[in-house]
Amino acid sequence: MSEGLGPEGGHSQPAPTITVQDLSDRPAHTPLDRITPAHTLLDGNTPVEQVSGVVEETSPSSTSSFELVDMEPAPPLYQPVQPHWFYCRRVDSKDVWLPFSREDSERLEQALSTAGEEEVVVAVEGERYDVRVRERQRYAVYWEQGPSEVRRCTWFYKGDKDTRYMPYPEEFSTNLEEAYMIAVTLDEWKRKLDFPSGETVILHNPKLIMQYQPISLQDEWVSSPSEQTRPRTVKRGVDNITAEIPDGEPETIDHLVFMVHGIGPACDIRFRSIIQCVNDFRSASLSLLGSHYRRGQEEGRVGRVEFLPVNWHSALHGDATGVDEDIQRITLPSISRLRHFTNDTLLDLFFYNSPTYCQTIVDTVASEVNKLHSLFKHRHPEFTGAVSVVGHSLGSLILFDLLTNQKTGSGEADRDEAMCDETDLTELGIPLGPRKKILSFIRKRHFLQEGRQGTVLLAPGLQALPDPSEDSPSPTVSFGNQSSEASARRQQFLRAQSITSAVDYEYFDVGIGQVSINYPQLAFHPQTFFAFGSPIGMFLTVRGLKRIDPNYTFPTCKNFYNIYHPFDPVAYRIEPMIVSESDLEPMLIPHHKGRKRMHLELKESLTRMSTDLKNNVLGSFRTAWQSLVRMPVAALPPVEDGETTAERSLQETESVHEEVESPGSAEDKGRQVKVGMLNGGRRIDYVLQEAPIESFNEYLFAIQSHLCYWESEDTALLLLKEIYDKLGVAFEQPQQ
Repeated sequence: MSEGLGPEGGHSQPAPTITVQDLSDRPAHTPLDRITPAHTLLDGNTPVEQVSGVVEETSPSSTSSFELVDMEPAPPLYQPVQPHWFYCRRVDSKDVWLPFSREDSERLEQALSTAGEEEVVVAVEGERYDVRVRERQRYAVYWEQGPSEVRRCTWFYKGDKDTRYMPYPEEFSTNLEEAYMIAVTLDEWKRKLDFPSGETVILHNPKLIMQYQPISLQDEWVSSPSEQTRPRTVKRGVDNITAEIPDGEPETIDHLVFMVHGIGPACDIRFRSIIQCVNDFRSASLSLLGSHYRRGQEEGRVGRVEFLPVNWHSALHGDATGVDEDIQRITLPSISRLRHFTNDTLLDLFFYNSPTYCQTIVDTVASEVNKLHSLFKHRHPEFTGAVSVVGHSLGSLILFDLLTNQKTGSGEADRDEAMCDETDLTELGIPLGPRKKILSFIRKRHFLQEGRQGTVLLAPGLQALPDPSEDSPSPTVSFGNQSSEASARRQQFLRAQSITSAVDYEYFDVGIGQVSINYPQLAFHPQTFFAFGSPIGMFLTVRGLKRIDPNYTFPTCKNFYNIYHPFDPVAYRIEPMIVSESDLEPMLIPHHKGRKRMHLELKESLTRMSTDLKNNVLGSFRTAWQSLVRMPVAALPPVEDGETTAERSLQETESVHEEVESPGSAEDKGRQVKVGMLNGGRRIDYVLQEAPIESFNEYLFAIQSHLCYWESEDTALLLLKEIYDKLGVAFEQPQQ
């Protein structure tokens, strides 16, 4: 297809000139490419009355069409086409045109009709994008993304190999609509429209309109003339094409969730960005709200949950830090693709363990979250809901360290640090090792600060000498003129600070992240922290934390869920660091259809059957042995009347499951197990149900399991339950 008619053809191109020819008397055997075009031209500025006259002259079947129209005053059948607005998205190096929702399309159409000469901006797609109507461009609001073209679409085409209909440029559609209007009004079809670019459109009848490409634009390797003239189907109006018009999103936002990604620029197995993955998660949550909270929606108690992505990878690997350039200079040239993947993804773990780049990461995450929060409140001033955070993989560890180091009181951080001593840190429950590092860091920091002001903060146990020139007894020591004793003490302090001492790995109770980092503060108090595929437990253990105090909670966040797939190689549990019961199984996340997956039910049934058979075999053996040796003690507890041994074993098994809270236990039962206050006394570890195909080979699906959360409806439903439970909205399990 030529540049003027393709999807890349912009709306700013001049309207094409069209040659109109009546084909009603053309013999059926006449080839299409031998038709002599008429000399009458129709352009986009030709009035309809003039066009009608031209058509009358070229139509041999109507010598007095105006008289016929007067004699038969039947109402015209023509109805103007209803436009629908589309936007362009680049997918796999191709331009794909996607429709706006009907609500957004109506807003754009109304804005166009009232715009005048001034530019009008319309918020679309849950107000995450802005469309400049006259400019025909769509801009992202909350993240960096290039603008995309927008079209007011009325006519579409599709070839044999195309999977979906593509919209024509607006000027081309306008000319097609004019020709269609004339054909309908005069009831004269089989009309040919030749465009200057070489394309030909034939209006056979209202339901059959075809487009033919010129010979010069077709493939030189076609094998037959039939392939040369293979047409494209042309459709009028969005209702006549198989386009899935998305449902509009509810305007009311009940809850806001920020989602932080893990290592690397890609977030799932298809190497998609955090923006695309969050879009899928948002779509899944909207669908689940419609199926599991239908009554709440009908009663007006349920709106929607907004999910916004937080991207920190680009800031770390951008030009600001220069780390990519430094790493590239020392990277070996062999196996370049693997090394590039390592530099772009796995190195993020080492960067986070580096004080320099860890500070960059936590600053970027906190500032980005605060910026998005401020922008969201500006665009939604009526929003009064709570805010939660989600972290995937390394992103969950970043959020954990941030939330651990939030402050609930007021006052400057420096002043708070200066007022802290070892007694205060001990009362806060900070373990010995981190406590020593904090005190050392505070002393060193204030030593340098006081040094800039002409005074020295000496180490504990060393008293500063009074300044003889001052009557005040306050101890100060000048860098420029200090006694030899003070100088010696200062050197002793500096030497102590420069020596790397061994870490005292005593029994720790609470972890606070990396003590050398100045953790920024969030602009809000999160309601819930959700961790997806999180290595938090492993990192805390490596830092020397052996146990989390059961009474510990985040200073500003009272709820915490650790969600993972059973085959996720990066995920670790949290509850064993709080409770001593090693056999405490995680909570099994229910399937969004309301039951366990069938293969898990079968596996559990086989396990119970094996237990029952084992009990029966052992019971029979013990009974036979007792009969042989004539021992009066019963081998098994007596069986009640009407109860079989299998039934009793099943009840005993179920009783044991209820006591230790097996993965199949109900959620309410699971909350009866006390696992500390990190999640308000409720369970923390929640495990997804693996798919049947994943059960055949755990190793084959390991990497995929770490990236499955973005498309997991079970995960999305767990978030919605937690959010709407606190809003007092009942969950509904739809009937299957």
